[in-house]
Amino acid sequence: MKNNLIRFDWAIKRLLRNKAYHVILEGFLSELMQEDLTIDSILESEGNQESASDKFNRVDILVKNQKGEYVIIEVQNQLEFNYFQRMLYGTSKVLTEYIKVGEPYHNVKKVYSVNIVYFDLGQGADYVYHGKTNFEGIYQHDNLELSGKQKVFLGEDKTPSDLFPEYYIIKVNQFDDVARNTLDEWIYYFKNNEIKDEFKAKGLEQAKEILKVDKMTKSEQASYKNHIVNLMEEASRERTLEMEAIIKEREIGKEEGKEIGKEEGKKEQAIETAKSMLQDGLDIEKVALYSGLTIEEVEALTKR
Repeated sequence: MKNNLIRFDWAIKRLLRNKAYHVILEGFLSELMQEDLTIDSILESEGNQESASDKFNRVDILVKNQKGEYVIIEVQNQLEFNYFQRMLYGTSKVLTEYIKVGEPYHNVKKVYSVNIVYFDLGQGADYVYHGKTNFEGIYQHDNLELSGKQKVFLGEDKTPSDLFPEYYIIKVNQFDDVARNTLDEWIYYFKNNEIKDEFKAKGLEQAKEILKVDKMTKSEQASYKNHIVNLMEEASRERTLEMEAIIKEREIGKEEGKEIGKEEGKKEQAIETAKSMLQDGLDIEKVALYSGLTIEEVEALTKR
């Protein structure tokens, strides 16, 4: 029987900032990053605040882990063409918000940007993408590494890419509903609002118990239903705009086709007129003048 669970975007916004429920986020992030992650705190960032314009589009949360690193988790339901720039802005904003003027650069912390999107972001066949910054030699094609002294200062196992923001993109709608591993089990929940009994991913057992719709109060359930309706209405608006754009493009194509047809008809008529004039013995210059064809086009007719 399918369990009736709260959507993950709603859970992030309304529930998962509660320390008692951190185990759910910790489970998801641990499966995504393939390491045991512990949440130290949920931080308040300018991008992490609810606002009147936050009706259905943007849901994000800023987490600080046990290593002092920052993790942005954002769920995007509707298509946004400049979403890549938004990801970049988000990491840049966190970096500048959490270092004070005059502090040494050594205090700059690692930032991870985790993006769960319900639209086809970019062009690619996969449904999970991971982006890092690597420095490759233009001529030698080697990877730039830290020097011995830098490793003493920053850590023996560090590379330059470890210092720069990392990005994860989960394209939920592109997932084929086949859970091949524990991360896929989480993505299955994102897409279907269901956690199967056989799923073993970290945090899912707690999510299945905590994130039940019938555990919400009546007022919370009413707000949640409004959220779902807003998502449906926005999806419907986007689909309508998409169809209108397709229809308009087809109509433009038809009009352009008509104009091309008219021009082609005029050209054919001019050619027939020129042929008649040539048969009547008019010279090439006059034929070109009266028919509207170029001299070269008229000369070509004499060689046919």
